[in-house]
Amino acid sequence: MTVLVTGSRGRVGSALIDLLHRAGVGVRAASARPADLDPPAGVVTAHCDLGDPLTFSAALDGVDSVFLYADPRHAEAFAAAARSAGVRHIVLLSSSSVLSPDAEVNAIAASHLRVERALAAASADGSFDVTYLQPGSFATNALHWAPAVRSTGSVDLPYPGAAGDPIHEADIAEVAYAVLGDDRLRGSSYVLTGPEVLTFAEQLGIIGRAAGRGIRVNTVTPEEWKASATPYMPAEFAEALLEYWKTCAAASPPLTRTVEEVTGRPPRGFARWAADHADAFGG
Repeated sequence: MTVLVTGSRGRVGSALIDLLHRAGVGVRAASARPADLDPPAGVVTAHCDLGDPLTFSAALDGVDSVFLYADPRHAEAFAAAARSAGVRHIVLLSSSSVLSPDAEVNAIAASHLRVERALAAASADGSFDVTYLQPGSFATNALHWAPAVRSTGSVDLPYPGAAGDPIHEADIAEVAYAVLGDDRLRGSSYVLTGPEVLTFAEQLGIIGRAAGRGIRVNTVTPEEWKASATPYMPAEFAEALLEYWKTCAAASPPLTRTVEEVTGRPPRGFARWAADHADAFGG
């Protein structure tokens, strides 16, 4: 078996490559910039830019399974190329936001939903299986706070009481590894969460302890936060995040036991994630 891992510079993708390689599974590390990759010795690289369909066929040649990041730009073309290449299984890194009532109009959820639907349509005849991984809050989202923590020791938040279910990237990779290697697990949807619900303020407290420094939380208005985010993200994504955080400040997300059910062990806690990434915050 050969597995194509897209987005190999990402934290989930790179962790999955290590798992597959250590297990002796043939793995092809794909990226829009393959020259920037530094995979384990023996892992081949491939040019696969999810924004450029002309790169799909060569990257997919001889591939049995794909770990796919949810890029909606050419999802239909990727699904068609995978089908033509004889791919038998695609594991999509989607989002639990697709399950929200407003998924059709929420910019973040809609982008994931489009990819899910493209793969579902292309595989409807049984030509390949699709497994949907739907994490809630990525623990790595906290890395967006790192520059402010290092430079000012504080973070501006519009909803410091917003609660999340942060999941370690290693747990997502281990679930992907499990479903790629066990035919009994393929073809389903898996909602993934960490083991605990934590507010943003609580997450920053844990990060501060791991990094050995105090971190102040400054409450700002949604408008102030959106203005500060404008240089880094489209306005519709900023609006979607603000609406999501507002919802999470009013009600905690439900936790699942999916990581443990699929991998056989409980997910890593946020304190473990913070310890693993303390250097990013000046620890």
